Amino acid sequence: MNDTPICSAKGCRAPAVWVLAWNNPKLHTPERRKTWLACEQHREYLSQFLGVRNFLKDVVPLAEREPPEPE
Repeated sequence: MNDTPICSAKGCRAPAVWVLAWNNPKLHTPERRKTWLACEQHREYLSQFLGVRNFLKDVVPLAEREPPEPE
């Protein structure tokens, strides 16, 4: 089984290199962060998609991603 993280863009199977942290304030508490993964090609598209909805909180390289906290 391949454990390489892949891009979250629909239909994309490219390796992810970016983490987009986001939050929908209508559904999530302010400190909650959901994540999408993005390849180089889809980083800007996914960032804009979240940005126009005011959901995007942060974009960091996958290599610098902090492990998620246990829920």
